[in-house]
Amino acid sequence: MSNLVTIFGGSGFVGRYIARRMAKEGWRVRVAVRNVNEAMFVRPYGAVGQVEPVFCNIRDDASVAAVTQGADAVINCVGVLDEVGKNTFDAVQAAAPARIARVASEMGVARMVHISAIGADAQSASEYARTKAMGEDGVLEYMPDAVILRPSIIFGPEDQFFNRFAGLSRLGPVLPVVGADTRFQPVYVDDVAAAAVKGVLGQAQPGIYELGGPDVHTFRELMQQMLVIVRRRKLIMNIPFWMARIMAGVFGLVRSLSLGLVKGPVTTDQVRNLVVDNVVADDAQGFAALGISPTAMEAVLPDYLWRFRPSGQYDAIKESARNLKA
Repeated sequence: MSNLVTIFGGSGFVGRYIARRMAKEGWRVRVAVRNVNEAMFVRPYGAVGQVEPVFCNIRDDASVAAVTQGADAVINCVGVLDEVGKNTFDAVQAAAPARIARVASEMGVARMVHISAIGADAQSASEYARTKAMGEDGVLEYMPDAVILRPSIIFGPEDQFFNRFAGLSRLGPVLPVVGADTRFQPVYVDDVAAAAVKGVLGQAQPGIYELGGPDVHTFRELMQQMLVIVRRRKLIMNIPFWMARIMAGVFGLVRSLSLGLVKGPVTTDQVRNLVVDNVVADDAQGFAALGISPTAMEAVLPDYLWRFRPSGQYDAIKESARNLKA
């Protein structure tokens, strides 16, 4: 019988790519999710019955144990950018990874891969970054031979970064950003998945890997590249951090008063995170140590951002027609 991997958050942005790759490797894939009905799209990733979504509450020991039973490896892809209800940073990014690692260790699971993030730091002003570091510590406490991946901002067809700002570019003449000079090293989602698979297959040494694409850009430069692809001219307006903190505080108050129904464009914790560059450290091991050549943004972004162009898929045809008239 083929090996079994349990992927926590396997229907999410990164998890689905890992699930697809693990299925191609011939593994049985158990996709542990909160809502099974919304994860049914993963089943065709493999042969009939090879990829199965199952319910799991990562805040509960028994639930984690049920989906870990019989697994040869586990991968944790669960994380949150914003706290919602019981899914707090502490519960999802600190306690849950430790729980998964502890249960996996108790059940004799051979390997674990944990998706963290560049910037994970126990001393950070950002709770997101602090809990990411706590999650790593929890994993290593129980699974010291785990592979921990710290990607920079991740891009791909389902991303919440380029898609979000490309959508905002349709709303007015100005595109506001917080931390326009903060540097990022965007990494392609399938490259992260390839790294995770190497960890499961034993093709990566235990330890922490920081994953970034081939190029480093400021937030402003990323938006400029995005605007070229979607063929829109906008003024990129940098919102100073002091102003962003005030705005985030107001949005947070409104959100509290509305019982979470009204959400602002940025939170106080996200502003704290944007103060720090999101790039691979000079002394960190990364894709090179894994034998992976990272994919450039230019090779991927046009494939999914075209829909934000003024005429969508017909934009190139209209441009060609104008050139013929000229």
